[in-house]
Amino acid sequence: MKRFVFVALLSAFAMGAGLASASAASCDTMAMGKDGKALAGAAKSSFVKKCKADACTSKAIDKNGKPLAGAAKASFLKKCEDEA
Repeated sequence: MKRFVFVALLSAFAMGAGLASASAASCDTMAMGKDGKALAGAAKSSFVKKCKADACTSKAIDKNGKPLAGAAKASFLKKCEDEA
């Protein structure tokens, strides 16, 4: 039973890392203006930064399922956004 739980947790973390890299790519592809044209320059970098922050904020939970707060949340978000 312990092995099953360990394998399930390991799989969940591996899948989470894969989704994080996929969400970064989707932030770049979602960077479109209201007219349907791709954003460029400062507008694109601002959009991508906000998109990554929004994606990481939903993942900022501790092992008990409670939202992270304070320094733990800041550290997690910094690491998550750097990886994304």
